[in-house]
Amino acid sequence: MKALILVGGFGTRLRPLTLSVPKPLVDFGNKPMILHQIEALKEVGVTEVVLAINYQPEVMLNFLKDFESKLGIKITCSQETEPLGTAGPLALARDKLADGSGDPFFVLNSDVISEYPFAELIQFHKSHGGEATIMVTKVDEPSKYGVVVMEEETDKVERFVEKPKVFVGNKINAGIYLLNPSVLDRIELKPTSIEKEVFPRIAADNGLFAMVLPGFWMDIGQPRDYITGLRLYLDSLRKKAPAKLASGAHVLGNVLVHETAVIGEGCLIGPDVAVGPGCVVEAGVRLSRCTVMRGARVKKHACISSSIIGWHSTVGMWARVENMTILGEDVHVCDEVYSNGGVVLPHKEIKSSILKPEIVM
Repeated sequence: MKALILVGGFGTRLRPLTLSVPKPLVDFGNKPMILHQIEALKEVGVTEVVLAINYQPEVMLNFLKDFESKLGIKITCSQETEPLGTAGPLALARDKLADGSGDPFFVLNSDVISEYPFAELIQFHKSHGGEATIMVTKVDEPSKYGVVVMEEETDKVERFVEKPKVFVGNKINAGIYLLNPSVLDRIELKPTSIEKEVFPRIAADNGLFAMVLPGFWMDIGQPRDYITGLRLYLDSLRKKAPAKLASGAHVLGNVLVHETAVIGEGCLIGPDVAVGPGCVVEAGVRLSRCTVMRGARVKKHACISSSIIGWHSTVGMWARVENMTILGEDVHVCDEVYSNGGVVLPHKEIKSSILKPEIVM
């Protein structure tokens, strides 16, 4: 089986992290976002993953070459010269996806984090015999999204309603699809939306079915959702693989600490924290609802909450970093500095406090 991951554009909503690497390579739960997806695809027998990309393909491929051999899966790029929307990339990669086997192929949005129940999805797709399956997830506020209206008994999709003003349902497209190769014949090589143009046509032909995603789901393409997604991901690890989480007197709730990270005396870490490879957390530090990425250092008695600390950054002694502060790569916050929602571009030194949310260039 094959899979296409829609990597797409510049990841502007996750800047300043995406100024250093393409968005799918930003760490989430101590490994690049896209690796969560590739590992799950490999588990259900996918042999080739095609990345649909229009930005820095060489950076992505160089990085993923290591994982190709480790995971034993082929990773290739299909590069757009102009943005092709969410369906155009399928037409561009047609030769890679339609290999003559007749097997369905996966399509994923690269921002989506979930438990990736791909085995159940394959089973469901085979059972209904339709042309395409989309995964849907239930949300509390459907008016912010495009809602999928489906027949409860048959799981057949009837129609899509964009940002409904009145309640028509609470299931939205989760950005995970399993499609028969015949879907490729419906797509022209031009900018096209799979959600607004292709799926409604398949639904009109009674060939589109929806499976409700079990477990959690989050689009982690922006910082606030990234932090929420981390909480949901760690919750899921607690249920499925609790041994991966840290434990001890200094740990509160769900915490993921890489084996190469060093944690000092008298720290309190958690809930919902990820500490990446090679990080140093000195004595007396308080961390909650945050990610500390590879090679970062948090000095004595600093306090970090609801923030993202980028690669190789430093937070000084007695510093306080909170309220969706995002430090890009190699940012140095000096001792006793306060950051309230500062978004700091890479390679900066912060010598004075950031008292209200602002971008520091």
